[in-house]
Amino acid sequence: MLMNEQPGPAKVQFLTVAEVAAMMRVSKMTVYRLVHAGELPAVRVGRSFRVPEVAVHSYLEKAYFDAG
Repeated sequence: MLMNEQPGPAKVQFLTVAEVAAMMRVSKMTVYRLVHAGELPAVRVGRSFRVPEVAVHSYLEKAYFDAG
């Protein structure tokens, strides 16, 4: 192990708001609303947001609706 590497959880993959919107097939504004409402966790980097990929998958799993 290198000197500057620290053991711990796997590295988190972050997505931009545009990437999340494309993944969920919604508008960027919808993603911003979810972030500001606290329904979708995000990290603010400068003036933009980054959303952990696992948070998107978790949100979609919880929001799943079985219409049948």
